[in-house]
Amino acid sequence: MSVDVHNHVMPNEALDLLRSDPGYGITIDDGRWSGVHHAAFTIDPSFYDPVAKLAYMDARRVGAAVVSAPPTLYFYEVSTADGVRLCDASNEGMAKFCAHAPDRLRWLANLPMQDPERAAATYRAAVRTGAVGAAIGTSVVGNRLDEKSFESFWAAADELGLPVLVHPAFNEPHAGLAPYYLQNVIGNLLETTVMVERLICSGVLARHPRVRLILLHGGGYVPYQAGRLAHACGVRPEIDIDAARVWDAFGQLYFDTITHDPAALRYLVERVGVDRVVLGTDMPFDMSEDRPMDVLESTLDPETIRVIADANAAELFGAVAPDPAAAR
Repeated sequence: MSVDVHNHVMPNEALDLLRSDPGYGITIDDGRWSGVHHAAFTIDPSFYDPVAKLAYMDARRVGAAVVSAPPTLYFYEVSTADGVRLCDASNEGMAKFCAHAPDRLRWLANLPMQDPERAAATYRAAVRTGAVGAAIGTSVVGNRLDEKSFESFWAAADELGLPVLVHPAFNEPHAGLAPYYLQNVIGNLLETTVMVERLICSGVLARHPRVRLILLHGGGYVPYQAGRLAHACGVRPEIDIDAARVWDAFGQLYFDTITHDPAALRYLVERVGVDRVVLGTDMPFDMSEDRPMDVLESTLDPETIRVIADANAAELFGAVAPDPAAAR
């Protein structure tokens, strides 16, 4: 079975809240999203309808998916109370969504990261109701995940030992990226790289060895430029870790397959190891890998495909959802 670990949903419970409360700054009119966090887009039925989701997956030969809220539903800039309301609606909705096909769908918790302690509590509560991990942004409205204020969240993530998918979000503005959609094309990969290298340099990953991160879009520039960080460890006083720490961190990282380039995908597998690559699509956004299995089959051998498309996800998330009682 092929298992897509980067697949998005926007459940009706969350959409209904956004429609009813103008304070979030979103307009949903005739199936179109407009407002903050993303350029206007059509809300495909597979975002909120599990029957449409399964049909969308079937058409692309995706057997199962670990779904998550996209960054459009993070809303880290609002108050903690409003963030919690939206996360609760998202998580309740995803639990119902996945209950439609529990043999094919799992979900990752949406968390109010503007309040790390509340995020930790929300994470634990979501696991009790079936979440198999969490999905968070690479930054929280300018605050970086290695800052001390997030230690309580990382402690909870280490305690739970479930995967944390980290999605580019709240990218810092860069004048050179303004035109041509480069804030996404380049900026998303840069945000992932910044996030990971800061977590390594600050010691967050070393302090929390049970934390496992899923990096999107092939891991940004991390697989291709980690050697530069390792080199800097030996020559720059600003970095207070040994170069070995950089490579050790790769044992806590997983990389999705979205590279949009077979040569880059082959290198990714060679560089990080077949056991560290997982199938990802970004469905149903327009920047998704629309024919993921076709790409794998034209790029990799059958055994490598089996490991990437199935075995690694099974190792990360288990064949079935964890017993909710385990999180109590």
